[in-house]
Amino acid sequence: MKDKVALVTGAASGLGFATAKAFAEAGASVVLADWDEKTVDSAAEELAARGHKTLAVLCDVSDDNQVEAMVKKTVSTFGRLDAAYNNAGVQNILAEAADQTREDFDRVMAINLRGVWSCMKYELQQMRKQRSGAIVNCSSIGGILGGPQRGTYHAAKHGVIGLTKSAAMEYASQGIRINTICPGLIHTPMADQMIAGGQADAIAALLKEVPLGRLGRPEEIADAVLWLCSSASSLVVGHTLVVDGGFSIH
Repeated sequence: MKDKVALVTGAASGLGFATAKAFAEAGASVVLADWDEKTVDSAAEELAARGHKTLAVLCDVSDDNQVEAMVKKTVSTFGRLDAAYNNAGVQNILAEAADQTREDFDRVMAINLRGVWSCMKYELQQMRKQRSGAIVNCSSIGGILGGPQRGTYHAAKHGVIGLTKSAAMEYASQGIRINTICPGLIHTPMADQMIAGGQADAIAALLKEVPLGRLGRPEEIADAVLWLCSSASSLVVGHTLVVDGGFSIH
């Protein structure tokens, strides 16, 4: 990724920070975007202290104007955009379908689905000018499976895969590759929040269904994203890459 420019949303922690770090260590200039300004500033400073070129951007991906400004700031600072990992996401409030609220549905969709759509829209406008680039949209094993009390989250993540496949068909001929990654059970701050919120038993039960027998590490997802954005995956277009320790093969 030497001399390349990469953009990561949800980059303050977890999968986003691990991927930003991987891009930086591979030689890219990295834009870290997040709605937590203090934490994303700290994350960018941590990488900069190691000699990497970074830029922290405050961005709520559910706001189109902020997303457009994020991409413009990326290009005005570094001159181009070569790779993007649209990672920002939230969990839904656990509830059966009959009890889910419109407010929570709109909140999750605004970030997890419309946010990916918005990021991809403005990233593609720049990449189309360059006639080059690679985008990885973050779905989930929830994008290929169902789950009780998680219908809103799963619906959004299924939608990400559909958006990705359609856009991939449109832009492959213009030198832009778009793919989806579906992380499984990964040890992230989001997982810690779920455990703290009383879902420890549920996660333990799910973990029993993972043939590998453990939670994934954020770095393992970062490695997969880096591969999808590199020339090593030059023939991979519109693909849904599941990285879940074997959970979904049952």
